[in-house]
Amino acid sequence: MLRKHLAPLVVLVAAGVAMLSACGSDEVAPAAQPPAAQATTQAPAAGEGAGTDLSLLSGTAKSNNSPAGTGDWAVPNGGTATGAKLAASQKWVQLTASKAGALDPVVVNGAGLTLYRFDKDTAKPSKSNCVGDCAVTWPPVTVAPGGKIFIAGIKKSAIGTVKRADGTRQVTIGGWPVYRFAKDTKRGDTLGQGVGGTWFGVTPTGGKAGVPADPSAGAGNDQDAGSPSATPATSAVLFDDASFSDSGASQGVGGRGCQNLSRPRITSSLAASGSLKIWSEPNCKGRSLVVNGDVANLAKVNFDNAIASVFLG
Repeated sequence: MLRKHLAPLVVLVAAGVAMLSACGSDEVAPAAQPPAAQATTQAPAAGEGAGTDLSLLSGTAKSNNSPAGTGDWAVPNGGTATGAKLAASQKWVQLTASKAGALDPVVVNGAGLTLYRFDKDTAKPSKSNCVGDCAVTWPPVTVAPGGKIFIAGIKKSAIGTVKRADGTRQVTIGGWPVYRFAKDTKRGDTLGQGVGGTWFGVTPTGGKAGVPADPSAGAGNDQDAGSPSATPATSAVLFDDASFSDSGASQGVGGRGCQNLSRPRITSSLAASGSLKIWSEPNCKGRSLVVNGDVANLAKVNFDNAIASVFLG
């Protein structure tokens, strides 16, 4: 009899606990924190296995304080990386819309080396057909799972990865796998351009640099920097020189609201993941302009060496 009376009591106690849990208590769960100034995002599905989480960060490796001897700096003079140097080289990749030789625009890496695409690859779906000896002459640009990709002058939506036959993740732009040319040894080299009639520098949208755009290819030669973006930026990197160049200095700003620059009126290009308003005077006063995303040359919008403050968020 006692067991029969205890059973309903146990049920009632359990129900009471459930109701208390549902109603909450005096303690309030902490609110979700706003994303960091440079947030981790997932590379878009540009090909098979492109779902590896990657940190897509605005700016360059230098402006993001990357360690020496890592990423693209592990092989600054071309050639191929092996052993420990290969592992270090896959920690991060830099993709910057720039100029190299007669190619403008073309994407270069963090060491300033030109990046290429191969006509025998495919973009839809992404697939690399350069393996074996080919991959020695044309080292694929690879990044480790959880690695970083720094971007300037290139839309995040254009960046992806594809799984290679050896299991590594190769970076893609506009779906096209990208490579270096082993014989390019310094900034500005474009010795791989036109080799075999199948290798070309890659543009910020995945097109062929130095070749008239094919409308049916779905990737043109235009640099898409400064294109409309509905998302307000919460951070930006401002470069002293045009084209996001690391030859000069850079400065970063982050947060929400008006931000005064520590070094005003010295910026010639900027990288941001969304829209922001730039001002010619401190405290967001004076002449202003709304810019959307990266701007490779502020002279083209009549704001070269003129930014003193920015409004974010």
